[in-house]
Amino acid sequence: MTAARDDLKLLDEALDALARRFDHLPRLSPGTDAGPLREALLAAADRMGDNFPYHHPLYVGQMLKPPHPVARLAYALAMTINPNNHALDGGRASSAMEKEAVAQIARMFGWGDHLGHLCGGGTMANFEALWVARESAPGRLIAASSQAHYTHSRLCAVLGIPFRAIGTDARGRMDLRALEQALSGGDVGTVVATLGTTAAGAVDPLPGILALRGRHPFRVHVDAAYGGYYRLASGLDSEARRAFDAISEADSIVIDPHKHGLQPYGCGCVMFRDHSVGRFYSHDSPYTYFSSAELHLGEISLECSRPGAAAVALWTTMRMFPLERGGAFAGDLDRCREAALELHAALLRSKRFVPLFAPQLDIVVWTVRAASAQEASAQARRLFEAAAQRDLHLALASFPRALVEPCGAIKTWDAEEATCLRACVMKPEHREWMPEILKRLENASKSLDG
Repeated sequence: MTAARDDLKLLDEALDALARRFDHLPRLSPGTDAGPLREALLAAADRMGDNFPYHHPLYVGQMLKPPHPVARLAYALAMTINPNNHALDGGRASSAMEKEAVAQIARMFGWGDHLGHLCGGGTMANFEALWVARESAPGRLIAASSQAHYTHSRLCAVLGIPFRAIGTDARGRMDLRALEQALSGGDVGTVVATLGTTAAGAVDPLPGILALRGRHPFRVHVDAAYGGYYRLASGLDSEARRAFDAISEADSIVIDPHKHGLQPYGCGCVMFRDHSVGRFYSHDSPYTYFSSAELHLGEISLECSRPGAAAVALWTTMRMFPLERGGAFAGDLDRCREAALELHAALLRSKRFVPLFAPQLDIVVWTVRAASAQEASAQARRLFEAAAQRDLHLALASFPRALVEPCGAIKTWDAEEATCLRACVMKPEHREWMPEILKRLENASKSLDG
């Protein structure tokens, strides 16, 4: 929090530089009474204290990563203009910055020519990708792993597209034999490959999925909302590495800069390899698209008003941290991965805990040794509470018996799923904090014995 206050000095300098660009305009007198403003802000600060410490390395629960200071400052700077990236008229500079930022992300995935834009997050980004999939292959269904994000089946219901869940292997990845069986019916129009599932961080076998297109024509959409930036990382297992290397062969890709991309919520991104899918967005807005013959981002987006500040924050962050292998940004991803592997190794040594499988990215899942599935779930919930009392914040996630049983931690199965413990080790600081995290986890575990 102290560093955030220091950063405001830089923001003040940037605000002065921005204000000088508008010095030719008549000056505005301050229109805000400092007293009520102070009272309202302090009230908000008091309410915001009722939160888990999402920014701190002792929080390893949900997919919450603090935005980098440069992103926060750039967002705040842009908000003094409050641009709207729907049309160039409302966000001239920020629209150009969005196009440049999205192009840099596309190049990270090996794409030059592309069509894409920012949006509110992975749900809206996947919605657009599935909508284009429906328009590209009318009447054909969408298939995704049973461990894919629930948004795919829900969005298919909204779009009126049949959805089919494909079974997984013992590590939560799409089973290629189950997929090929589903494809044999000829009614699958799009397959969603998840590179970094929400629950376990599993990476679907994208090369194998792509290979099936030779016998069964279909589109491939890659949901890399969580894991996409790991394209730049080193130290991945061979299967994950092959999947990320093959991503350029997909038809569409979703990534969330507000996860590993160091951005404030909400900042998602959807991209299409074939820019001709822009025809599906075709519409006219004569009262909006009038100032320029250049592409207005609203012409290729289902959303209308969108925050230009998100584009400014992303553009500024990537100016400071280019998306390149071996760079500082990629190095932080490697630190997250190393922390996850250290946690996994510690769990393997534990007498109480058993990891379900080795992490492919930076999400670690483990269960508690117990006589039954229900008892394992109950102990996981007790440990979750005991850890929180020690300021170590984990997450709980339910997994089907097929994914938990192979680890051998549960003797008798009296339920078809088990509640497990889960950690998103997605802050680079987690590498240095792992000894402290493990100490608190051990203390929480010992408290259950007393």
